[in-house]
Amino acid sequence: MQAINRLEAVIAGEMMALRAGDHSGLGDISHRKNQSLLELTRIGRGIDAASVSGDLRGRLSVLRERLDDNSRLLELHMEATAEVAGLITQAIAEAESDGTYGAPRSGAKRF
Repeated sequence: MQAINRLEAVIAGEMMALRAGDHSGLGDISHRKNQSLLELTRIGRGIDAASVSGDLRGRLSVLRERLDDNSRLLELHMEATAEVAGLITQAIAEAESDGTYGAPRSGAKRF
């Protein structure tokens, strides 16, 4: 249960940071999340699934939901980052281009 609590705390911290736009500690959070997941994986190897209590199953179910929420939030941030990167790339390409090889804009021909 302690390992689950630690992972839930890390996930909550990551989600708060992402929602607040504070990316300064995300590297550390990612490392701590990976360590927690590794810890749970190792613990899980030594547990017989038939002997897992209802309480533990419930906690694991809640953890799964939180991990799913975290995954969706991370995906949204990655999509937004890719979109911003695409806009920056396009702006740089347009700023560096003299229009010689590009298609005319707004139907106007370049002379």
